[in-house]
Amino acid sequence: MVDWFFTTLQKYPEIAIFLTLAIGYYFGKFTFKGIGLGAVTATLLAGVLIGQIGITIAQPLKATVFLMFLFAVGYAVGPQFIRGVAKDGVPQALFSAVQCLLSLLIPVGIAKLAGYDLGYAAGLYSGSQTISAAMGLSTDAINRVGLPIEQAKALIDSMPVAYAVTYMFGTMGSAIVIAVLGPKLLRIDLVAACKDYEQKQGGVKELGGPGSAWRRWEVRAFRIAPGGRAAGLSVLEVESLVAQAPVSAHGAGLQVVTGQATVSAPRLFVLRVRHNGAIEEATVDTVLHEGDVVAVAGARDVLVSVLGASATEIEDPELLAVPVEGVDILVSNKAMDGKTLVDLAAMPETRGVFLRRITRGATATVIPILPKTTVQRGDLLTVVGRTQDTNRAIKLLGVPDRATDVTDMAFVGAAIVIGALFGSLVLTIGGVPLTLSTAGGALVAGIIGGWLRSVRPSFGRIPTPTIWFMNSVGLNIFIAIVGISAGPGFVNGLKTQGAGLFVWGALASTLPLVLGMLIAKYLFRFHDALTLGIVSGSRTTTASLGLVCDQAKSQVPALGYTVTYAVGNTLLTIWGMVLILLLA
Repeated sequence: MVDWFFTTLQKYPEIAIFLTLAIGYYFGKFTFKGIGLGAVTATLLAGVLIGQIGITIAQPLKATVFLMFLFAVGYAVGPQFIRGVAKDGVPQALFSAVQCLLSLLIPVGIAKLAGYDLGYAAGLYSGSQTISAAMGLSTDAINRVGLPIEQAKALIDSMPVAYAVTYMFGTMGSAIVIAVLGPKLLRIDLVAACKDYEQKQGGVKELGGPGSAWRRWEVRAFRIAPGGRAAGLSVLEVESLVAQAPVSAHGAGLQVVTGQATVSAPRLFVLRVRHNGAIEEATVDTVLHEGDVVAVAGARDVLVSVLGASATEIEDPELLAVPVEGVDILVSNKAMDGKTLVDLAAMPETRGVFLRRITRGATATVIPILPKTTVQRGDLLTVVGRTQDTNRAIKLLGVPDRATDVTDMAFVGAAIVIGALFGSLVLTIGGVPLTLSTAGGALVAGIIGGWLRSVRPSFGRIPTPTIWFMNSVGLNIFIAIVGISAGPGFVNGLKTQGAGLFVWGALASTLPLVLGMLIAKYLFRFHDALTLGIVSGSRTTTASLGLVCDQAKSQVPALGYTVTYAVGNTLLTIWGMVLILLLA
């Protein structure tokens, strides 16, 4: 039975690939205190184990899925990468480039010092910097060096040995160095720094949400008393009166900080009116009368402190049954790029709309909602309100990002073809052939395609689940093939190089981060609340960002993650090819 199973896997290697994926994804999901192998490393180890029986896999499959993966990487980071290079993210993008340079040069120096060949050097770099994609570009570069086929294969097969040994510390060690050692090294009080940043940005930490009985935003019904100030006024005039009313800091829908003083601007919206027993939808021109019952939406404490003291609250289930919808809006309007939430709140198109969530970048990073938080093209804003109100906001901001399972495959296919063709071109300088390679070309095509999608959303749509599939499954099929192919020589390489590789890998992970944190604080002088998020993004280590946010008890550090992640993910991947050129 066992012999038949092994023979079948050898005869049908596609079965071995799917078996490797199943094992990798199953064991990769287990974590201890948020740290685990991850699907990539687990898939590599599963492939190595299965590869011990000797399985040959056609190489075109590996190249195909790797192009798909790199295009997805570029597509996801494109908007933030272009923004970081071209606009207000320049300081963060520049630091990310410095951090990436350290992450390349230090492993190169260690590889030379330890006497590692090209394969071990590439694996040490990819594992210690936790950038799996670099192995693909290193593989491509080794194949172009001009070595005999067997020698090139031996180098490529040694790569996953070094990767597997160094990756574990690269993941867990990096998170500990940044989130635990970082604050002590830089003398940062993360909690205090985040509170300071929130205050300077005109807000306080948002409470409520899932798992909390307290809700910030509510709709309540109030009767307009005889002789009340609202009687005879339009809805717009009434809402303006409320905006001028004094209210506590926590009662503000938006806050603007001027010096040390906080000026609160409460936002309430009249959504419906019961007049003479009939319910009508309110507009800015609707005139209110004595005895009317109005459904008012706004912050809970504003409703209590501003209206509760001077108006009679009514229980009117029919009036309060306001039909509302939640919609995700992809920001694509150039005029909205860089606007603060205060700016948006002052626009008539956002009346009646409440912002629930901002997500940004390839990792869908949650951005804190503070008055001075800026909105960027490519952001996804989750808003709630009546259909007519959300439609006005959509026209102002961009396009609705409604759920769909349809991918623009014509765009995907054409973009990868154009990018790969461009990457295949070879430029010879001083007798040295230089090329981006088809893989690098696909990455560049993805960056441009993702950016174009963010500014021209009429084409090039790739739903989030599809991005995940191309990114995660594409990479892991590539890793599975690498592991299966390297299987026979893996154990011997691990025996001869294991302990030394781990130590050198730990050094290659730690030194660039320590130097990077010092440079970020003392040379670039980033705000203490953002520094460790910026370093995490530059090294593309999501595990450390989560740990930093936990330590800070705030999502503020995530504001430094998106631009630096986009730049870091791109450069660290390309370094896989550059490393081979430097050492060869």
